[in-house]
Amino acid sequence: MKKIIKIAALSLLGLTLPVAHADENAIRQALAKSMPAVKVESVKPSQIKGLYEVVVGADIFYASEDGKYLIQGRLIDIESRTDLTEEKLSAARKQAIDKLGQDKMIVFKPKKSKYTVTVFTDIDCGYCRKLHSELDQYMAEGITIQYLFFPRAGKGSESYDKAVSVWCADDRKAALTAAKKGEALAAKTCNNPVDEHMQLGAAFDVKGTPMIVTEKGSIYPGYLPAKQLAEALADEKAQK
Repeated sequence: MKKIIKIAALSLLGLTLPVAHADENAIRQALAKSMPAVKVESVKPSQIKGLYEVVVGADIFYASEDGKYLIQGRLIDIESRTDLTEEKLSAARKQAIDKLGQDKMIVFKPKKSKYTVTVFTDIDCGYCRKLHSELDQYMAEGITIQYLFFPRAGKGSESYDKAVSVWCADDRKAALTAAKKGEALAAKTCNNPVDEHMQLGAAFDVKGTPMIVTEKGSIYPGYLPAKQLAEALADEKAQK
């Protein structure tokens, strides 16, 4: 249901919002009235005069200053060829991951960590299994891996049940490794964050697994070998 609400919010081009004043509070009030299920994180002026940036979870939209229109799309600086929306999305993703916290993740950390990535994974995904089978190589490059579950078959699927069983196991790391090797797990249930992981993945628009999110919130869709990922992370760290 939350996903449906999110998609609806993304699609509202030309929605008339009953608001009379061109300021952040008025836009908030209009959105709250028209889409009460949507939680607005922030509203502030964008780089374009008369256009306001609206942050909803890990998504960004733009609203006209009179509050009558909500726009979905990318804001591009033509001169610098910079995707300004992606910069803001990266920050929103980072904030969302930090808010979730490591206590709701399965974390594999090397003795000396140089980088940290968050990986949306599906236990039954072939390339997810390949990535995990090379975990020692990522550790050797100083890459901490924070796993979030994103069973592509959805809630209630076999992959979803495996994710819950892994989380509820006495040793989550060992259980995850065993599951990714195709070993049978004892079915278990408990309070778990798998649904939260999936909701965050939907907000990040995960289309396949693995999906890697860097410390700065940048996305690498798909599997990357350890050395290639380390090079990309080093380049990102070197950027201002």
